[in-house]
Amino acid sequence: MSSTPFLSVRDLRVHFSTEDGMVKAVDGLSFDLAHGKTLGIVGESGSGKSVTNLAVLGLHHPDHTEVSGEILLDGQDLLTATERELERLRGNKMAMIFQDALASLSPYHSIGRQIGETYRKHTGASKRDARARAVEMLRKVGIPQPDLRVDDYPHQFSGGMRQRAMIAMALVCNPELLIADEPTTALDVTVQAQIMDLLKELQQETGTSIIFITHDLGVIADIADDVLVMYGGKCVERGTKQEVLRAPQHPYTWGLLGSMPTLEGDVDVPLSPIPGTPPSLLNPPTGCRFHPRCTFAEQVGGGRCAAEQPPLELVEGRGAACHLTGEQRARFSADRAAARAH
Repeated sequence: MSSTPFLSVRDLRVHFSTEDGMVKAVDGLSFDLAHGKTLGIVGESGSGKSVTNLAVLGLHHPDHTEVSGEILLDGQDLLTATERELERLRGNKMAMIFQDALASLSPYHSIGRQIGETYRKHTGASKRDARARAVEMLRKVGIPQPDLRVDDYPHQFSGGMRQRAMIAMALVCNPELLIADEPTTALDVTVQAQIMDLLKELQQETGTSIIFITHDLGVIADIADDVLVMYGGKCVERGTKQEVLRAPQHPYTWGLLGSMPTLEGDVDVPLSPIPGTPPSLLNPPTGCRFHPRCTFAEQVGGGRCAAEQPPLELVEGRGAACHLTGEQRARFSADRAAARAH
């Protein structure tokens, strides 16, 4: 197998022009994704997760958005591709599952027609073959009686079934890259687990590469191979799932993990939310973007966190953008883990 990543993003910047100024939604992001692997992108709302992946799909409005850097999909630069080339790729080689299935599906057309139209566009199939393919995909994603439900409309499906239909639509042309934008956020825990199992099964069958966007680290623990933590439009930590969740190196990641309940901890111990609010990307903080909320900035001293942006130095894909020394990070991470366990 080739060592070249299937998806390679380098120094991606996505800036939006608004009446109030330029919003730096993504500001210098780089990552790779290999064939058949899952990358989990986590962070609070407004951290740049969805904006990043809409840039991969080429869905930002060119009149109001400045996108720069490099996005290579199987060697093809998507940022220099024409709109016609992107249309051929979207739904065919790359596809997306959106967060709100009800808002993403048309209420005026049946589920089967919407799945079939995607298939017809990219394959030239007849209406009869497209309908048969829609029934096949609904069966594959676990919709009961798919030959009957194919003619139903979105409002006739439950929330979990609509999400399954969205997955069927995204996978109808067997894309090599699937972007899942918080597809389980509005679903109950049981349906969420079913959707996660479905994605893993389909990935094993087809070898699809997946980018899974979420704010839920529990979901990441279940599905991801690698994890990218975003804050204020930047990557602040990167590593394998085991590395990031078991031995996090960045104070923001500590905060995310500290705000989650555990089964092992003392039920009387309150959760530890991250203080403050996410930064304005119209006027982001100088230096480390997390420093106004970071309780460890004083450990660095000298005002360095406010003055100097820490680099993200990766060693074999592992690293964190933080001015704390490796020794300090290891000590604070161990102290955090010990406190969480008692």
